[in-house]
Amino acid sequence: LGQWLSTVDAVTLGSSLHAIEALALDTGRPGAPCDARALDAAFQRAKAELTALITAEPVAPKPARERADNTRAQAPDPAAQADFAFHAPRYLALQKQMDARLLALRAQVRHAVSQGPPVLRQLAAMDAVMEQLTAAREQRLWASLPAHLDRRMAQLRSAHQQRLASLAQEDDPQCWRRPGGWLHAFERDLQALLLAEMHVRLQPILGLLEAAHNENMEQQE
Repeated sequence: LGQWLSTVDAVTLGSSLHAIEALALDTGRPGAPCDARALDAAFQRAKAELTALITAEPVAPKPARERADNTRAQAPDPAAQADFAFHAPRYLALQKQMDARLLALRAQVRHAVSQGPPVLRQLAAMDAVMEQLTAAREQRLWASLPAHLDRRMAQLRSAHQQRLASLAQEDDPQCWRRPGGWLHAFERDLQALLLAEMHVRLQPILGLLEAAHNENMEQQE
């Protein structure tokens, strides 16, 4: 974490910690237990929706329209999908959807936690500070992932071509997306990388939820 924070960030964090410590002295507002069940439902709903978006099969390109003279237009080249430029817009769009959905969910859970007892208000305040301090660095890291995926695609295609050469076989682009094909393997890797990113982004939200559950259990005891 020290490599992520600048001197200015460290000063901001230090000042914030003093303010957060003071929240423990706010006994005039004991707070109410969080509705952890409702928050869990929102968490699971967002996770399921994003998982469905990520694992959905890519939409096949629409057939080319015929021209006015009834001459059929040239069909899309199946080899176009072998270029990462074909997949990058979809990957970036899914990242954008994930970012918007999980930022909103994190804010929702944090707001609910901040209405609880002082210990949860401290946690909510700390989460807000850490999100502010690490957001820019995290965004740069997420933005770097497509480049790794681009290299992975080149690696898979090269391995595919080497295997064909060793077997003296002709290449058939129509087989690339079938199970066992190199483009099919790339699609699985693309989905796996997005799912891994989603799970990492969910960790702070999951931490808030676990704290809310623990505090509710202590109050019930």
